[in-house]
Amino acid sequence: LLKGRSIPGKILSQRVDLPDSSNLYSPTYQRSLSYNDAGTNDHTSETGEEEVHSTSKPVGSSSESKLKISTAPVENSSEFVRKSSMGGRATDSARVTKFTKVLSGTMVILDKLRELAWSGVPDYMRPAVWRLLLGCAPPNSDRKEGVLRRKRLEYLECVSQCYDIPDTERSDDEINMLRQIAVDCPRTVPDVSFFQQQQVQKSLERILYTWAIRHPASGYVQGINDLVTPFLVVFLSEHLEGDIDSWSMSELTSEKISNVEADCYWCLSKLLDGMQDHYTFAQPGIQRLVFKLKELVRRIDATPEPVSTHMEQQGLEFLQFAFRWFNCLLIREIPFNLVQRLWDTYLAEGDALPDFLVYIFASFLLTWSDEILKLDFQELVMFLQHLPTENWTDQELEMVLSRAFMWHTMFNSSPSHLST
Repeated sequence: LLKGRSIPGKILSQRVDLPDSSNLYSPTYQRSLSYNDAGTNDHTSETGEEEVHSTSKPVGSSSESKLKISTAPVENSSEFVRKSSMGGRATDSARVTKFTKVLSGTMVILDKLRELAWSGVPDYMRPAVWRLLLGCAPPNSDRKEGVLRRKRLEYLECVSQCYDIPDTERSDDEINMLRQIAVDCPRTVPDVSFFQQQQVQKSLERILYTWAIRHPASGYVQGINDLVTPFLVVFLSEHLEGDIDSWSMSELTSEKISNVEADCYWCLSKLLDGMQDHYTFAQPGIQRLVFKLKELVRRIDATPEPVSTHMEQQGLEFLQFAFRWFNCLLIREIPFNLVQRLWDTYLAEGDALPDFLVYIFASFLLTWSDEILKLDFQELVMFLQHLPTENWTDQELEMVLSRAFMWHTMFNSSPSHLST
C-alpha cells in the first residue's frame, strides 16, 4: 500500500525542503479502464480503434487537510501524506515536457496520458488531451485527422436529420423535448456572460437535441445541459483567445463552430455512456450513488458528533442536496473557472468515474463539516444549496481531490473498513 506515487493534487502549500524527496511515496491503486474509439451506442463504425489496458492511478500531491475528522487510519497516515506531498508534483515546465513527450509519439500511450491528466492538464493542451481520453480522436496520430473528419461529418448528418427539420416532422414528445432544451439553455451557467450569447445557446441546443434523439433510452434530462459546457469552452479555446468573458462566437466561421459542436457531441456521448442509468427513468444510477455517499460519509467521519448523524437528527436526507451534485457533476457548486481542472480528473478516471465521484463528493461535503454541525434543517438546506465556494482557488479543489484519492485507497477495496 505504501509503495507507488504521491497523492494526486497540486501542491500549493508552503514549501518545505527535504533531504531526499525521491524516497517519499504514497498509496497507489490499480484500475481497469476500457475506452473505445467512437464512444456512443449509436456510433459503431469506429469501435475497436483503440485498445487500452489497465492503468495505475495517476498522481500528483496534496497539502494538509484542514478538516477536523478523527479516524484512526487517517490520523496515522496524515504525517505520511504530508511527507509524500512535499516532493510530489513536478514543476509546471516539467509537466509540460512530460505531456509533450506523450502527445508527440506516433502512438499515444493512453495509460501514461491518464496518469498525467489526473493532476491537471496545461490549458493549451487540454483540447487534444480530452479528445484522446474520450475516444474522440484515436491514439494513432496518423489516423487522427481522418477520424476527426469522419466524426464531424457524421455529426453534421445527424443534425440535418434530427434538428434541421420542421416541427411537422417531429413527434409530440420530440417537440416538447426541444422546447424544454430551448428553455434550459439560457439558464445554463447564468453567472458566465459568454453563455448568454444567442449563438452559444443555439449551439448548446443543437448538441443537446441531437444527442437526445440519438439516445432514446434516456432522452434529454435537465442537468445534461450543464455537462456540455466544459467541452464547449475547451474546444472553443482552440479558436478564441483571451478571457472567456471577451469571447464571441460571431468571430468564428460556420465550419469551426460545426467542428466544435461535433467534438462536444462525441465527448458528451462517451462521458454519458459510462453512466447511462444516471439519466434514464427515475435516474436509478444517481440514487444508488447517493446511498453510497451516505454510507461512505458515515464510515469516514468518526468524530464524536458525525456530520451524518447531525443530518439525520435534523431530518435532512442526502438525496435532497447530493442529487444535484451527481446530476451536474458539481458544475453548479464551484466557480466555473475551476470546472475544467476538476474535469481533467473526471476524464482521467474513465469508466471508473461514477465510483470515484462518491469519494470526491464525500470530500467536498466534509470540507464544510464544522459549519454543518451548527445548522438546523432549514439552514442546512440553504447552506448546501448555496455553498460558499465563490472565492475558491485551485488550492481548495486540489485538497478535495487529494482527500478523495486517499479515502478511495483506504476504503474502496475493503468497504467494511472502519464500519461500526
